[in-house]
Amino acid sequence: MFEYFYHEILRKTVIGFGTLFNGIKIKTTDSNNNVKGTMEVPLAYTSQQKFLSRLEQSEDLNKPTQISLPRMSFELTGLVYDSSRKVTTTQKFLVPSPSGDGTTKKSYMPVPYNLQFDLNIYTKLNDDMLQIVEQILPYFQPSYNLTINLLEDLNEKRDIPIVLEGISMSDDYEGDFSSRRALIYTLRFSAKTYLFGPQKDVSTKIIKKSADIGYFSSSINGEKKSRDVTYSSKPKAVKEYDNSVVTTTSSDLNKIDEIVELQSIANISEDTYISINKEVMYVKQKSDSGNKILVRRSQNGTTASSHVSGSNVTAITIVDNALIEIGDDFGFDGGFI
Repeated sequence: MFEYFYHEILRKTVIGFGTLFNGIKIKTTDSNNNVKGTMEVPLAYTSQQKFLSRLEQSEDLNKPTQISLPRMSFELTGLVYDSSRKVTTTQKFLVPSPSGDGTTKKSYMPVPYNLQFDLNIYTKLNDDMLQIVEQILPYFQPSYNLTINLLEDLNEKRDIPIVLEGISMSDDYEGDFSSRRALIYTLRFSAKTYLFGPQKDVSTKIIKKSADIGYFSSSINGEKKSRDVTYSSKPKAVKEYDNSVVTTTSSDLNKIDEIVELQSIANISEDTYISINKEVMYVKQKSDSGNKILVRRSQNGTTASSHVSGSNVTAITIVDNALIEIGDDFGFDGGFI
């Protein structure tokens, strides 16, 4: 049932999370608000308890070397299955082999898991703590997307949302004045990553244009006739790739309008598709007078939305057919030849 595979996904996610907090700095100022120095806050992978133990064991505060504050540490604290992002387990996808030999690699859809992290910040001065926290929080509203190459063999890059779940604060200061004090903020995050199973090599090549021989039969005057026919299919773009602006809108357009007013309709043909701000529309008819077209909204899986006057209008043409990316979701224009 089981076979060995290791994509290092968990390791990459942990490293990616840690790199988010590299390079955080604090500045010290004098009474005139002049900068006296700048310090980059060290970051390490360790637990809060281990760090505090090292602080407590530094009994001689006059030693020339000891743990200095501020510092930061983080650790992986949990791994939870995320059923809200579950997809069909039997669904799979094919990716061309990076070797360029025309073969493909197959992998089943990944399993969603949430990695839980604690980021611990230790400072002696409250102003140092506020400087560090203020450099982190604005990026999480409450999530920040981190792009990670989860499968290098398939070049499968995905945006992993890093979600800030909560913040707790404590002041670790007990004892006499010779004891070391540590302000501690703990920021709790979850990283919504994906775990992939083993990959399989598939000998079938990616089909861009296909031709297959079929058997066609018919009956003429009660006598059955048959002939061989060839079916062909070619990719047909469902979105605009080359950003070919042909005109602009001359009035505002709401979500339900089917008549679009343009600056010019000279470069637009009936029975074609156009795109306005990523919404694809089918051109049903051009007006005989004026620059108006009758359209069918929200085509090819796009959503109808409002558009302001002056929006760019691009045309989906045969030029876009040639620019379809491998693995893109495109339709087919088929027929007999």
